[in-house]
Amino acid sequence: MRTQQVGLTRGGRDGYNGWEVAHPLDGSSLEGVAMAGFRDRAAAGLDMRVLPQPAVIVVIGLGDTRLTVDGPGGHRPMTNLVASMTPGPARIRGERVECVEVRLSPRAAYTVLGVAPHELHGSVKSLEDLWGPRALRLVERLSDTGGWTERLALTDAFLTERAVVAPAMSPEVAGVWETIVARRGSVRITDLAASCGWSRKRLWSRFDAQIGLTPKRAAMLVRFDHAARALTSGGSIGDVALACGYADQSHLHRDVLALAGFTPGALAAMDTSAG
Repeated sequence: MRTQQVGLTRGGRDGYNGWEVAHPLDGSSLEGVAMAGFRDRAAAGLDMRVLPQPAVIVVIGLGDTRLTVDGPGGHRPMTNLVASMTPGPARIRGERVECVEVRLSPRAAYTVLGVAPHELHGSVKSLEDLWGPRALRLVERLSDTGGWTERLALTDAFLTERAVVAPAMSPEVAGVWETIVARRGSVRITDLAASCGWSRKRLWSRFDAQIGLTPKRAAMLVRFDHAARALTSGGSIGDVALACGYADQSHLHRDVLALAGFTPGALAAMDTSAG
């Protein structure tokens, strides 16, 4: 596995300030998995809000990394963490941060995490809570490996090994999720059920069991993700509501408040970048 290492200094929801970032040039061996290595070169520390998003985020801290999570579960020290798609209002702070971050689509998360999706709903958990001693062994192996190329290859191999023996998401559920993403959350549940030949009740039950959200909540989350990116990039609330498929600004306000815990105006003014 080859990597590209870059130092980025740019703002925005996906920006990094004073961080060394390494991306695998060949991507991951698994569909729906994206990885990167991060090192706080400026030693400025990490202070970042965690927003709901249509992916499960795994952070594997290395070396002297120390993280704390302030969220629904209170103030908790962690070295590694798993953030669900809807983690609730949460803030992550850290010092001497050096880590591998893995972004998992719901389909990939269902395959490699080894935990029922509903157990992650609304939470940020320690990776040891999910993988036990295997998480500690992975951290030790990554910490003993010097370069990002080797670290990301090791992480990729670990996830691939887990996927071999894991259950696969049903094609109907996977197809419905992909439709929700492709249509940016602008879908009707009746149409989704018809597309896979299921009743609404069966779709609701199977989707919730394998994704961890109901189809309606998943559509709400995908729509919110596009709106959050537009708002933090400087879009006006009215324009964002129209572009992202909300009925009006009040609809946008209700969804943002329900998912993120604050208003669209507060979200637009928020610095959600690392650093």
